[in-house]
Amino acid sequence: MIRIGILARVATWKGGALPGDLIGVWQSPEFGEMEGERKVVVAALQFACSDSVSGNVETAERLVRAAHKKGANIVLIQELFEGYYFCQAQREDFFKRAKPYKDHPTILRMQKLAQELGVVIPVSFFEEANNAHYNSVAIIDADGTDLGLYRKSHIPDGPGYQEKFYFNPGDTGFKVFSTKFAKIGIAICWDQWFPEAARAMVLQGAEILFYPTAIGSEPQDSELDSREHWKRVMCGHAGANLVPLAASNRIGKETIETEHGDSTIKFYGNSFIAGPTGEIVALANDKDEAVLTAEFNLDKIKYQRHSWGIFRDRRPDLYKALLTLDGTRKSSSG
Repeated sequence: MIRIGILARVATWKGGALPGDLIGVWQSPEFGEMEGERKVVVAALQFACSDSVSGNVETAERLVRAAHKKGANIVLIQELFEGYYFCQAQREDFFKRAKPYKDHPTILRMQKLAQELGVVIPVSFFEEANNAHYNSVAIIDADGTDLGLYRKSHIPDGPGYQEKFYFNPGDTGFKVFSTKFAKIGIAICWDQWFPEAARAMVLQGAEILFYPTAIGSEPQDSELDSREHWKRVMCGHAGANLVPLAASNRIGKETIETEHGDSTIKFYGNSFIAGPTGEIVALANDKDEAVLTAEFNLDKIKYQRHSWGIFRDRRPDLYKALLTLDGTRKSSSG
């Protein structure tokens, strides 16, 4: 049996909202109990950011500790949680927010926390690398070891989300990190709209996918609300690859002074955890701080994934169009 605990001030449960902390149970009927089961508890955090690094890091630590008390083994914090989502504006002074990967103070603090609690923590940060800058995540293992870095591959550029001004396209490629509890794949926000990224990570052995995120309203169109689309796309990644998936998003309204006046985004939260058939098993609302947790039996899911045949029946020889921008096959002579 796979047991799911849903922990939030307000959680959606069977189509209704219940106030207060909520514990729920989800059972997968596909398989019975097995010997040597590998179970892991995944957590996704959600909170409003101020523009105080110390305050936000303290909030993140408090919620990581709360997740640990609920049994979490791997705890996902939202994208760029050290401050406001500054990419609403193109401002030279915002480059001061970037810091080198080596000896990054927030990463060092999370290493100590991970070691103390015995949990895995992916840590999102604005990276300065000589004259390059990246939207990056460092993956901290349960003993405090830094397992390495993923740099965001797909960089958006639109009203309110002007990331190309700040970030170089990532050069790490999609990676899988072998943590104490599972092999995990990490991608960041805009990466979540690309099924190729999820498939690449699972092909390399990822057993769970994680997406730290900062997404909300669209400053140029107050009627545009992408939250349901956003969730459905990632649930599709989970179902298409038969792996659990966690997404952590911020909440709250943030206003940034731009060269054209103030710009405001209301971040819509809706952080969630999905099971291996794309079903949402834990969901936060759009306004409350939350700690979501879900337990998965990775061995059961592995056998389900293998028996379903989606990786057995792949035809990489027919997917050459995916290596082009326009879908056409180019000859060797051009």
